[in-house]
Amino acid sequence: MEKLERLLAEHPFFKDLDPRYIQLIAGCASEVTFKAGEFVFREGDLATHFWLIRQGKVSLEIFAPGRGPIMLETLMDGDVMGWSWIVEPFKKQYDARALDLTRAIVFDAMCIRGKCEEEPKLGYELFKRFSQIIGERLQATRMRLLDLYGAHADA
Repeated sequence: MEKLERLLAEHPFFKDLDPRYIQLIAGCASEVTFKAGEFVFREGDLATHFWLIRQGKVSLEIFAPGRGPIMLETLMDGDVMGWSWIVEPFKKQYDARALDLTRAIVFDAMCIRGKCEEEPKLGYELFKRFSQIIGERLQATRMRLLDLYGAHADA
């Protein structure tokens, strides 16, 4: 448990988070590895987890009929993956596929939501941090859509 607490405390996402909260959420976490090509989750899946990527690359994708998978963003070392656990109806919005061997810390969403109910200040801190991620993902999706369809608008 001490190793997980140290890894969380050192991660930029949890920067300046009260050490008491780090200790609380570490109890909801474990280490996990994904092989290259393995799906971490699929669009529409129930959002039961989120991850801190420690090492590796993960592609966030959507499937477009007639086109196949479209990569929206690549997540790497230090990135947080999975925000849908905090927003009802708790459904994944993208596919996530490991591009190479990926090591991560996985969090059980129900456990984290329970800790947030017990400690509303923790819940507010996590919501602020995940709101930033949601905004970044929306911007990345917007830019990718401009890349994909912007050229066609001029035709």
